[in-house]
Amino acid sequence: METKIHAHVPYGRLAEHLEYAVANRVNPEVFFPAEALDHLVWEELYSLASALHAAGLKTTIHAPFLDLNPGAVDPSIRAASRRRIDQVMKAAELLRPRVIVVHPGYDDLHYGDNRLAWLTNSINFWQEFVPRARELGTILAVENIFEKEPSTIKALLDAVDDPCFRHCFDVGHWNMFTTVTLEEWFSELGEYVVESHIHDNHGERDEHLPVGEGAINFERFFPLLNRYAPAAVWTIEAHNTEHLQRAMKNIQNYIP
Repeated sequence: METKIHAHVPYGRLAEHLEYAVANRVNPEVFFPAEALDHLVWEELYSLASALHAAGLKTTIHAPFLDLNPGAVDPSIRAASRRRIDQVMKAAELLRPRVIVVHPGYDDLHYGDNRLAWLTNSINFWQEFVPRARELGTILAVENIFEKEPSTIKALLDAVDDPCFRHCFDVGHWNMFTTVTLEEWFSELGEYVVESHIHDNHGERDEHLPVGEGAINFERFFPLLNRYAPAAVWTIEAHNTEHLQRAMKNIQNYIP
């Protein structure tokens, strides 16, 4: 089980947390914000990746997302998004991640009348990167953010139709924005899930609380995750070490 549990860490803090990760067998999900990619020292990344691999730890990557949108109507926004994902794919050559998590960029408020244009642009965008993901032995996984129900993500996944392009289910985001049950979400997208972001909240803010300290019913969630996606990576999205430690302890209650 320890091999499937990962923890969120921004790239800028990976070096300072490396000793803790190795000592506690914590597989990192490395988040690359835009500024980290623009100032990346490749020798440093190579050193960190080598240390993680030597310790037998696995990695995943979380791509940048602020201001980006692969399905944007504005081609300049798509170009900026393409540049960032290209940078991430180059970093993946060293980190060799199991999964690269990406944001879809869709929400009903902005794209309700342009849903088809968003979908068409997204399909074309991701079809460029899927062959590179296959070459790297990784999977691009689209995370739910503002989606109220799974139809837009499912349409994108069905259209690209490739095992290297799948779904990251964020249970915290589901709890904030959903209009469907966990069972309904998994019945639509469960077969596509290769990773899940696991954190808790009370349904109003993205609090990133440890498991069991908010309002999410994890007694319903984990059986569904194990049923539909038994091989999925579990990534704890804690934003400080104390919350990570509490989450790692609490999650033991749900491990078969």
